[in-house]
Amino acid sequence: MKQMVLMLVAWATAVLAMGQQWLGGDISMMTSNARNGVIYKDSCGATVDPYDLFRQQGWNMMRVRLFVDPQNAPGRHHDEGVCQDLDYVIDLCKTIKARGFEVMLDFHYSDTWADPAKQFTPKRWEGLNSKTLADSIYRYTRHCLQALKAAGVEPATIQVGNEITFGMDWPVGRVDPMKGDNWDVFSQLLKAGCKACREVCPKAGIIIHTEKAGVWEMTRNYYDRLREAGLDYDIIGLSYYPMWHGTIPNLGKTLDSLAKRYPDKPVMIVEAAYYYLHDGVNRGEEDFTHCPPGTIEGQRQFTADLVAELNRHNNVTGLFWWYPEENRYGTRFEKSAWGLNRGLFNSANGQALPALYEMSRFKR
Repeated sequence: MKQMVLMLVAWATAVLAMGQQWLGGDISMMTSNARNGVIYKDSCGATVDPYDLFRQQGWNMMRVRLFVDPQNAPGRHHDEGVCQDLDYVIDLCKTIKARGFEVMLDFHYSDTWADPAKQFTPKRWEGLNSKTLADSIYRYTRHCLQALKAAGVEPATIQVGNEITFGMDWPVGRVDPMKGDNWDVFSQLLKAGCKACREVCPKAGIIIHTEKAGVWEMTRNYYDRLREAGLDYDIIGLSYYPMWHGTIPNLGKTLDSLAKRYPDKPVMIVEAAYYYLHDGVNRGEEDFTHCPPGTIEGQRQFTADLVAELNRHNNVTGLFWWYPEENRYGTRFEKSAWGLNRGLFNSANGQALPALYEMSRFKR
Protein backbone atom coordinates (compact mmCIF):
# COMPACT_ATOMS: atom_id res chain seq x y z
CA MET A 1 0.00 0.00 0.00
CA LYS A 2 2.80 2.44 0.92
CA GLN A 3 4.50 1.77 -2.42
CA MET A 4 1.24 2.45 -4.25
CA VAL A 5 0.82 5.76 -2.43
CA LEU A 6 4.36 6.80 -3.35
CA MET A 7 3.71 5.91 -6.99
CA LEU A 8 0.53 7.98 -7.02
CA VAL A 9 2.39 10.91 -5.48
CA ALA A 10 5.13 10.60 -8.09
CA TRP A 11 2.54 10.53 -10.89
CA ALA A 12 0.77 13.60 -9.49
CA THR A 13 4.10 15.40 -9.13
CA ALA A 14 4.99 14.69 -12.76
CA VAL A 15 1.59 15.91 -13.96
CA LEU A 16 1.99 19.11 -11.95
CA ALA A 17 5.50 19.65 -13.30
CA MET A 18 4.22 19.35 -16.87
CA GLY A 19 1.76 22.17 -16.28
CA GLN A 20 4.00 24.55 -14.34
CA GLN A 21 6.69 26.61 -16.05
CA TRP A 22 9.82 27.32 -14.02
CA LEU A 23 12.32 30.07 -14.74
CA GLY A 24 15.35 30.95 -12.64
CA GLY A 25 19.01 30.37 -12.00
CA ASP A 26 21.58 28.74 -9.78
CA ILE A 27 22.31 31.58 -7.35
CA SER A 28 24.46 29.61 -4.92
CA MET A 29 26.97 32.47 -4.56
CA MET A 30 24.39 35.12 -3.70
CA THR A 31 25.14 35.03 0.03
CA SER A 32 28.89 35.33 -0.54
CA ASN A 33 28.36 38.17 -3.01
CA ALA A 34 26.20 40.05 -0.52
CA ARG A 35 28.89 39.66 2.16
CA ASN A 36 31.48 41.07 -0.26
CA GLY A 37 29.38 44.11 -1.17
CA VAL A 38 28.54 43.30 -4.78
CA ILE A 39 26.40 46.01 -6.38
CA TYR A 40 23.69 45.10 -8.89
CA LYS A 41 22.11 47.50 -11.35
CA ASP A 42 19.34 47.29 -13.92
CA SER A 43 19.98 47.93 -17.61
CA CYS A 44 19.56 51.68 -17.08
CA GLY A 45 22.23 51.82 -14.40
CA ALA A 46 19.97 52.19 -11.36
CA THR A 47 21.05 50.19 -8.30
CA VAL A 48 18.58 47.37 -7.61
CA ASP A 49 17.90 44.46 -5.33
CA PRO A 50 18.73 41.50 -7.59
CA TYR A 51 15.86 39.43 -6.16
CA ASP A 52 13.41 42.16 -7.14
CA LEU A 53 14.88 42.31 -10.62
CA PHE A 54 14.68 38.55 -11.06
CA ARG A 55 11.07 38.51 -9.91
CA GLN A 56 10.18 41.35 -12.30
CA GLN A 57 11.57 39.21 -15.12
CA GLY A 58 9.29 36.32 -14.25
CA TRP A 59 11.71 34.14 -12.30
CA ASN A 60 9.95 31.85 -9.83
CA MET A 61 12.47 29.22 -8.71
CA MET A 62 16.11 29.38 -7.60
CA ARG A 63 18.60 26.54 -7.69
CA VAL A 64 21.05 26.02 -4.82
CA ARG A 65 23.89 23.50 -4.69
CA LEU A 66 24.81 21.55 -1.56
CA PHE A 67 28.19 19.93 -0.88
CA VAL A 68 28.72 17.28 1.79
CA ASP A 69 31.76 18.75 3.60
CA PRO A 70 33.06 21.64 1.48
CA GLN A 71 35.75 22.41 4.05
CA ASN A 72 37.50 19.32 2.66
CA ALA A 73 37.61 20.70 -0.89
CA PRO A 74 40.97 21.79 -2.35
CA GLY A 75 41.82 25.42 -1.60
CA ARG A 76 41.53 26.52 -5.21
CA HIS A 77 37.97 25.19 -5.27
CA HIS A 78 37.09 27.42 -2.31
CA ASP A 79 38.25 30.33 -4.47
CA GLU A 80 35.90 29.08 -7.18
CA GLY A 81 32.86 29.15 -4.90
CA VAL A 82 32.83 25.81 -3.08
CA CYS A 83 31.40 26.84 0.29
CA GLN A 84 27.78 25.65 0.33
CA ASP A 85 27.41 23.45 3.40
CA LEU A 86 24.04 22.74 4.99
CA ASP A 87 24.04 25.85 7.22
CA TYR A 88 24.90 28.10 4.26
CA VAL A 89 22.18 26.49 2.14
CA ILE A 90 19.50 26.80 4.81
CA ASP A 91 20.32 30.49 5.26
CA LEU A 92 20.22 31.18 1.52
CA CYS A 93 17.01 29.19 1.05
CA LYS A 94 15.33 31.24 3.79
CA THR A 95 16.11 34.37 1.81
CA ILE A 96 14.92 32.79 -1.43
CA LYS A 97 11.63 31.67 0.06
CA ALA A 98 11.09 35.00 1.86
CA ARG A 99 11.47 36.77 -1.48
CA GLY A 100 8.74 34.66 -3.05
CA PHE A 101 10.68 32.00 -4.97
CA GLU A 102 10.58 28.22 -4.83
CA VAL A 103 13.77 26.23 -4.24
CA MET A 104 15.53 23.62 -6.37
CA LEU A 105 18.04 21.76 -4.20
CA ASP A 106 21.06 20.32 -6.02
CA PHE A 107 22.80 17.52 -4.13
CA HIS A 108 26.40 17.19 -5.33
CA TYR A 109 27.18 14.15 -3.10
CA SER A 110 30.76 15.36 -3.00
CA ASP A 111 32.90 17.74 -0.97
CA THR A 112 33.60 19.72 -4.14
CA TRP A 113 32.48 20.16 -7.75
CA ALA A 114 30.70 17.14 -9.20
CA ASP A 115 30.53 17.10 -12.99
CA PRO A 116 31.23 14.70 -15.90
CA ALA A 117 35.00 14.96 -15.40
CA LYS A 118 34.97 14.43 -11.63
CA GLN A 119 32.62 12.82 -9.15
CA PHE A 120 34.82 12.63 -6.06
CA THR A 121 33.53 10.59 -3.14
CA PRO A 122 33.22 12.73 0.02
CA LYS A 123 36.01 12.17 2.52
CA ARG A 124 33.54 10.81 5.08
CA TRP A 125 32.45 8.06 2.67
CA GLU A 126 35.83 7.03 1.24
CA GLY A 127 36.46 3.30 1.20
CA LEU A 128 32.84 2.26 1.76
CA ASN A 129 31.43 -0.71 -0.12
CA SER A 130 28.43 -0.17 -2.37
CA LYS A 131 25.82 -1.23 0.19
CA THR A 132 27.20 0.98 2.95
CA LEU A 133 27.63 3.88 0.52
CA ALA A 134 23.99 3.61 -0.56
CA ASP A 135 22.89 3.63 3.07
CA SER A 136 25.09 6.68 3.74
CA ILE A 137 23.56 8.53 0.79
CA TYR A 138 20.08 7.70 2.07
CA ARG A 139 20.80 8.85 5.63
CA TYR A 140 22.61 12.02 4.50
CA THR A 141 19.86 12.98 2.02
CA ARG A 142 17.19 12.36 4.62
CA HIS A 143 19.06 14.39 7.26
CA CYS A 144 19.53 17.39 4.96
CA LEU A 145 15.93 17.43 3.78
CA GLN A 146 14.63 17.12 7.33
CA ALA A 147 16.78 20.09 8.35
CA LEU A 148 15.49 22.18 5.44
CA LYS A 149 11.93 21.20 6.19
CA ALA A 150 12.33 22.07 9.88
CA ALA A 151 13.65 25.48 8.82
CA GLY A 152 10.57 26.08 6.68
CA VAL A 153 12.40 25.89 3.36
CA GLU A 154 11.28 22.58 1.87
CA PRO A 155 12.45 22.39 -1.77
CA ALA A 156 9.94 22.11 -4.60
CA THR A 157 12.38 20.14 -6.75
CA ILE A 158 15.42 18.07 -5.81
CA GLN A 159 18.38 16.97 -7.92
CA VAL A 160 19.71 13.57 -6.81
CA GLY A 161 23.23 14.21 -8.08
CA ASN A 162 24.77 16.84 -10.34
CA GLU A 163 25.66 16.11 -13.98
CA ILE A 164 25.81 12.38 -13.24
CA THR A 165 26.07 11.16 -16.83
CA PHE A 166 28.97 8.94 -15.77
CA GLY A 167 27.67 8.09 -12.32
CA MET A 168 28.69 9.54 -8.98
CA ASP A 169 30.90 8.81 -5.97
CA TRP A 170 33.66 7.28 -8.05
CA PRO A 171 34.98 4.63 -8.26
CA VAL A 172 32.09 2.76 -6.61
CA GLY A 173 29.30 4.42 -8.59
CA ARG A 174 31.05 5.02 -11.91
CA VAL A 175 29.21 4.07 -15.14
CA ASP A 176 29.25 4.73 -18.87
CA PRO A 177 25.91 5.19 -20.70
CA MET A 178 27.35 3.32 -23.69
CA LYS A 179 28.35 0.30 -21.59
CA GLY A 180 26.41 -1.99 -19.26
CA ASP A 181 28.98 -2.28 -16.48
CA ASN A 182 28.13 -1.32 -12.88
CA TRP A 183 24.64 0.05 -13.51
CA ASP A 184 23.21 -2.17 -10.79
CA VAL A 185 25.49 -0.50 -8.23
CA PHE A 186 24.90 3.03 -9.51
CA SER A 187 21.13 2.58 -9.63
CA GLN A 188 21.16 1.47 -5.99
CA LEU A 189 22.92 4.70 -5.03
CA LEU A 190 20.32 6.72 -6.93
CA LYS A 191 17.46 4.73 -5.45
CA ALA A 192 18.76 5.47 -1.97
CA GLY A 193 18.74 9.21 -2.61
CA CYS A 194 15.34 9.14 -4.30
CA LYS A 195 13.85 7.08 -1.46
CA ALA A 196 14.89 9.71 1.07
CA CYS A 197 13.37 12.45 -1.11
CA ARG A 198 10.04 10.64 -1.37
CA GLU A 199 9.89 10.00 2.36
CA VAL A 200 10.74 13.51 3.57
CA CYS A 201 9.47 15.68 0.69
CA PRO A 202 6.78 13.62 -1.08
CA LYS A 203 5.47 16.62 -3.04
CA ALA A 204 8.87 17.56 -4.46
CA GLY A 205 9.77 16.71 -8.04
CA ILE A 206 12.87 14.49 -8.26
CA ILE A 207 15.32 15.43 -11.03
CA ILE A 208 17.98 13.20 -12.59
CA HIS A 209 20.52 15.51 -14.19
CA THR A 210 22.85 14.68 -17.10
CA GLU A 211 24.89 16.80 -19.51
CA LYS A 212 25.06 15.04 -22.87
CA ALA A 213 22.09 16.86 -24.39
CA GLY A 214 23.96 17.08 -27.69
CA VAL A 215 24.42 13.30 -27.99
CA TRP A 216 21.04 11.59 -28.32
CA GLU A 217 22.39 8.03 -28.23
CA MET A 218 24.09 8.62 -24.90
CA THR A 219 21.10 10.47 -23.44
CA ARG A 220 18.74 7.73 -24.63
CA ASN A 221 20.88 4.91 -23.26
CA TYR A 222 21.23 6.64 -19.90
CA TYR A 223 17.53 7.15 -19.22
CA ASP A 224 16.70 3.74 -20.73
CA ARG A 225 18.97 2.16 -18.12
CA LEU A 226 17.23 4.07 -15.36
CA ARG A 227 13.88 2.84 -16.65
CA GLU A 228 15.16 -0.73 -16.73
CA ALA A 229 16.33 -0.32 -13.12
CA GLY A 230 12.86 0.92 -12.08
CA LEU A 231 14.15 4.23 -10.74
CA ASP A 232 11.47 6.40 -9.14
CA TYR A 233 11.98 9.97 -10.38
CA ASP A 234 9.92 12.70 -12.07
CA ILE A 235 11.97 15.06 -14.24
CA ILE A 236 14.80 14.77 -16.75
CA GLY A 237 17.33 17.53 -16.08
CA LEU A 238 19.83 18.60 -18.75
CA SER A 239 22.78 20.94 -18.95
CA TYR A 240 23.20 22.90 -22.17
CA TYR A 241 26.25 25.01 -22.97
CA PRO A 242 26.77 25.58 -26.72
CA MET A 243 30.57 25.45 -26.53
CA TRP A 244 30.35 21.89 -25.17
CA HIS A 245 27.00 20.48 -26.27
CA GLY A 246 26.53 21.39 -29.92
CA THR A 247 24.02 23.57 -31.70
CA ILE A 248 20.65 24.68 -30.44
CA PRO A 249 18.83 22.83 -33.28
CA ASN A 250 20.66 19.66 -32.23
CA LEU A 251 19.41 20.21 -28.67
CA GLY A 252 15.93 20.52 -30.17
CA LYS A 253 16.26 17.09 -31.76
CA THR A 254 17.15 15.59 -28.38
CA LEU A 255 14.13 17.27 -26.79
CA ASP A 256 11.84 15.93 -29.53
CA SER A 257 13.24 12.44 -29.05
CA LEU A 258 12.81 12.62 -25.27
CA ALA A 259 9.18 13.68 -25.70
CA LYS A 260 8.49 10.59 -27.82
CA ARG A 261 10.43 8.13 -25.69
CA TYR A 262 9.50 9.53 -22.26
CA PRO A 263 6.12 11.27 -22.60
CA ASP A 264 5.63 11.07 -18.82
CA LYS A 265 8.90 12.87 -18.00
CA PRO A 266 9.00 16.66 -18.28
CA VAL A 267 12.40 18.13 -19.10
CA MET A 268 14.17 21.04 -17.44
CA ILE A 269 17.29 22.78 -18.67
CA VAL A 270 18.75 23.07 -15.18
CA GLU A 271 21.99 24.67 -16.39
CA ALA A 272 22.59 26.99 -19.32
CA ALA A 273 24.96 29.91 -19.81
CA TYR A 274 27.13 31.69 -22.36
CA TYR A 275 29.86 34.32 -22.36
CA TYR A 276 29.24 38.06 -22.55
CA LEU A 277 33.02 38.55 -22.58
CA HIS A 278 35.35 35.76 -23.59
CA ASP A 279 38.91 36.09 -22.32
CA GLY A 280 40.45 33.82 -24.93
CA VAL A 281 41.10 30.99 -22.49
CA ASN A 282 39.91 27.58 -23.67
CA ARG A 283 38.24 25.83 -20.73
CA GLY A 284 37.75 22.11 -21.17
CA GLU A 285 37.96 21.72 -24.96
CA GLU A 286 35.41 24.38 -25.82
CA ASP A 287 34.30 24.49 -29.46
CA PHE A 288 33.06 27.87 -30.68
CA THR A 289 32.74 27.06 -34.38
CA HIS A 290 28.93 27.08 -34.19
CA CYS A 291 28.57 29.66 -31.39
CA PRO A 292 27.83 33.39 -31.48
CA PRO A 293 30.66 35.77 -30.54
CA GLY A 294 31.56 35.89 -26.84
CA THR A 295 30.18 39.41 -26.52
CA ILE A 296 27.21 41.10 -24.87
CA GLU A 297 25.26 40.88 -28.11
CA GLY A 298 26.43 37.30 -28.68
CA GLN A 299 25.17 36.29 -25.25
CA ARG A 300 21.84 37.99 -25.95
CA GLN A 301 21.49 36.23 -29.30
CA PHE A 302 22.31 32.85 -27.76
CA THR A 303 19.67 33.38 -25.09
CA ALA A 304 17.03 34.55 -27.57
CA ASP A 305 17.68 31.54 -29.82
CA LEU A 306 17.66 29.10 -26.90
CA VAL A 307 14.40 30.45 -25.49
CA ALA A 308 12.76 30.34 -28.94
CA GLU A 309 13.80 26.70 -29.33
CA LEU A 310 12.66 25.67 -25.85
CA ASN A 311 9.29 27.35 -26.35
CA ARG A 312 8.62 24.94 -29.24
CA HIS A 313 8.73 21.93 -26.92
CA ASN A 314 5.76 21.18 -24.69
CA ASN A 315 7.80 18.75 -22.61
CA VAL A 316 10.23 21.49 -21.51
CA THR A 317 9.02 23.00 -18.24
CA GLY A 318 12.06 24.80 -16.86
CA LEU A 319 15.06 26.98 -17.77
CA PHE A 320 17.80 27.92 -15.30
CA TRP A 321 20.87 30.06 -15.89
CA TRP A 322 24.03 28.87 -14.17
CA TYR A 323 25.72 31.50 -11.96
CA PRO A 324 23.60 34.46 -13.11
CA GLU A 325 24.74 36.49 -10.07
CA GLU A 326 28.39 36.48 -11.16
CA ASN A 327 29.45 40.11 -10.70
CA ARG A 328 32.53 41.74 -9.20
CA TYR A 329 31.31 45.33 -9.30
CA GLY A 330 31.50 47.05 -5.93
CA THR A 331 33.72 44.48 -4.27
CA ARG A 332 37.12 45.07 -2.77
CA PHE A 333 38.57 42.60 -5.24
CA GLU A 334 39.95 43.92 -8.51
CA LYS A 335 39.62 40.51 -10.09
CA SER A 336 37.64 37.42 -9.23
CA ALA A 337 39.57 34.24 -8.53
CA TRP A 338 37.27 32.61 -11.06
CA GLY A 339 35.94 35.21 -13.45
CA LEU A 340 34.07 33.23 -16.11
CA ASN A 341 32.12 36.17 -17.57
CA ARG A 342 29.04 34.03 -18.18
CA GLY A 343 26.76 35.75 -15.66
CA LEU A 344 23.84 38.06 -16.36
CA PHE A 345 25.49 41.19 -14.93
CA ASN A 346 28.45 43.10 -16.32
CA SER A 347 31.28 42.94 -13.82
CA ALA A 348 32.69 46.20 -15.18
CA ASN A 349 29.68 48.28 -14.09
CA GLY A 350 27.22 45.95 -12.35
CA GLN A 351 24.50 46.44 -14.97
CA ALA A 352 22.05 43.73 -15.98
CA LEU A 353 22.85 42.35 -19.41
CA PRO A 354 20.35 42.02 -22.29
CA ALA A 355 20.35 38.21 -21.93
CA LEU A 356 18.58 38.55 -18.57
CA TYR A 357 15.66 40.28 -20.27
CA GLU A 358 15.60 37.73 -23.10
CA MET A 359 15.07 34.95 -20.56
CA SER A 360 11.73 36.46 -19.58
CA ARG A 361 10.34 35.30 -22.95
CA PHE A 362 10.50 31.66 -21.85
CA LYS A 363 7.02 30.14 -22.20
CA ARG A 364 5.35 33.57 -22.27
